Amino acid sequence: MASKHDAHSTSMTKQVAAGTLATATVNTGGKLMSKVAKHPVLVFGLGMVAGYFVYKYRKEIISSATKTIDAGKDFVLHQKENLEDIVAEAKEDK
Repeated sequence: MASKHDAHSTSMTKQVAAGTLATATVNTGGKLMSKVAKHPVLVFGLGMVAGYFVYKYRKEIISSATKTIDAGKDFVLHQKENLEDIVAEAKEDK
């Protein structure tokens, strides 16, 4: 019985730690972006750097997006088939 409690406690601790880390990251990022926004040259520079990396990795980004879209389509088709099966079973039961 104690092991189940310990496992639940450990899982809860991990979730609390992850939440705290996420909150700290968002707060730090918000402060950083507010400081950067006050300097237009830094905003331009960050845009240039972001543009460079998007251009450099454009093929990987496109292939990743394509895979994600295909996976989404497959998921929707699978769910549609499952729904059709459920409806057919419901009609048979009547």
